[in-house]
Amino acid sequence: MLNITLKDGSVCQTEQTTVEAFCRELSMGLFRNACAARLNGEVVDLRTPLTEDCAIEILTFDDPDGKKAYWHTTSHVMAQAVKRLWPDTLLTIGPSIDTGFYYDFDHPAGFTAEDLAAIEAEMKKIIKEGLPIERFTLPRNEAIELMKEEPYKVELIEALPEDAEISFYRQGEFTDLCAGPHLMDTGRLKAVKLLSATGAYWRGDSNNKMLQRLYGISFPKAAELEEHLAKLEEARKRDHNKLGRELELFTTVDVIGQGLPVLLPKGARIVQLLQRWIEDEEQKRGYLLTKTPLMAKSDLYKISGHWDHYLDGMFVLGDPNDETKECFAMRPMTCPFQYQVFLNRMRSYRDLPMRLGETSTLFRNEDSGEMHGLIRVRQFTISEGHLILRPDQLEEEFKGCLELAKYVLDTVGMLEDCSFRFSQWDPNNSDKYIGTPEQWDEAQGIMGKILDDLGVEYTIGIDEAAFYGPKLDIQYKNVFGKEDTIVTIQVDQLLAEQFDMSYIDQNGQKVRPYIIHRTSLGCYERTLAYLIEKYAGAFPLWLAPEQVRVLPLSEKMMDKAVEITEELKKYGLRAETDMRNEKIGYKIREAQMQKVPYMLIIGEREAEAGLVSVRSRKDGDIGTMTTDEFIAKALKEVADKVR
Repeated sequence: MLNITLKDGSVCQTEQTTVEAFCRELSMGLFRNACAARLNGEVVDLRTPLTEDCAIEILTFDDPDGKKAYWHTTSHVMAQAVKRLWPDTLLTIGPSIDTGFYYDFDHPAGFTAEDLAAIEAEMKKIIKEGLPIERFTLPRNEAIELMKEEPYKVELIEALPEDAEISFYRQGEFTDLCAGPHLMDTGRLKAVKLLSATGAYWRGDSNNKMLQRLYGISFPKAAELEEHLAKLEEARKRDHNKLGRELELFTTVDVIGQGLPVLLPKGARIVQLLQRWIEDEEQKRGYLLTKTPLMAKSDLYKISGHWDHYLDGMFVLGDPNDETKECFAMRPMTCPFQYQVFLNRMRSYRDLPMRLGETSTLFRNEDSGEMHGLIRVRQFTISEGHLILRPDQLEEEFKGCLELAKYVLDTVGMLEDCSFRFSQWDPNNSDKYIGTPEQWDEAQGIMGKILDDLGVEYTIGIDEAAFYGPKLDIQYKNVFGKEDTIVTIQVDQLLAEQFDMSYIDQNGQKVRPYIIHRTSLGCYERTLAYLIEKYAGAFPLWLAPEQVRVLPLSEKMMDKAVEITEELKKYGLRAETDMRNEKIGYKIREAQMQKVPYMLIIGEREAEAGLVSVRSRKDGDIGTMTTDEFIAKALKEVADKVR
């Protein structure tokens, strides 16, 4: 008999069997909803044999890994439907992702909206057929022979390690190279929807062939699909790429280039407000402001390690292979520049911690397929900082960095939607990093203890560390569910040695400092994108590019309206007068459409009484008050950064 430990810690016994059969024994209700299982911590098929004592957790669609199995199976059904409709189409890859699934096809004709409808209809037929899904493995030569009509699959097989298990999944006439896991049969799928067709380069490399990528989503219940589609529709309305252009916050221009957005006056004003706030807040917390060059000779990047580990992501000015001439590169990070401030003279332990902050413009050569609106661009501005400190100061300073980041994210309204990831190195991919395994174990051990001491709830991301150290990534999802890093706090024990950085300790000895790399708000362009989406363009008063619009009821009130506008501006409020000869209803609707927080309406009655009629974007008509009363109200709202 086998002893099976369940998620709640209870133990039950069973004969040697499969996860599927054991799940049936346990509960038929659970079995009907089961998508996969976690066996001794590893996500596996329900078809996996049970041969020894183990711990099992049955995963349903409510579990993220259960969703992935469900969506991965749906991607195979989509590929099967495409092959039925267009047998000459070539298969590549079709993973589940956080927001559903996709499959990339070599289909030269492209897919039309009518094609997507036909594929979806064929998928529903395959689901109705309830085809059993079978897993099997083959030796390398037999695997290549099986996939000989699918050149992309052959390429994937040939890239696998010699000792890799090469597994396949078969459903009816369709077989795909795949590691799994998958559902037991296609009939387990219920509600499916194809969402879009886009282009994607094979293996994400622009030098490779352009493929056709189909995105889709699926759910166990039709009602869940309908709810998801409604959320997607709302997301499209909030999409910063659409809304940011409509509100004239930013634009892109072909002759300037992809990933190089132009911030228009309103967008530039929001970024300026954020930058000034962050710089002032950092100054209160003991940061020293620096301003460093936008480029440097290759020599600097060779010392830091960026030249060896990040060259493909840099914009290089000159020939990096010609050692007879100076070669420069635009900076992708500020750390090696800011270290020169510390290195300007010998430092004592009394000088530490040295907190250096800079509003840094950076340049990264992102792949064209990765760029999206303001979220991922080639030139961006970041609230970058480096803390140079003694080892005994590390935990307290890390805590200060985290508190600052959480305060900033909470103030702009984003903290509640953030998650935390402890990004670590991958010892199996050590060429990507500098330092020894011992140094990495030490750095990650120190950082793990700090995070646990601070009570941070985090997931672990293997192979997500910076090349010089582990980091805490604060993650945020856009309206479509795509997750990006918005703030990082990194512990670095290696670059001080690279740059020969040292200080004199209390015993008169030269000692290497520790370094924390951090951002307090991260990338301003990315933050602007997220704020557009979070507030649907209706920014809080303190961030709104136009805070007040003064609306005269008639031509006679124009001078009075201008007078009030000038009074508002004297107090630092961003105010404009609508001087057009239009009806007041039209002016109000337009101000509302442009997301202006407050409208002050001036008629003869208000002017005679020395009052203004105040209309709020959020609350509608809130009555009359004096100009001074409104100014006091608005200034308090700005000072408190009310959301």
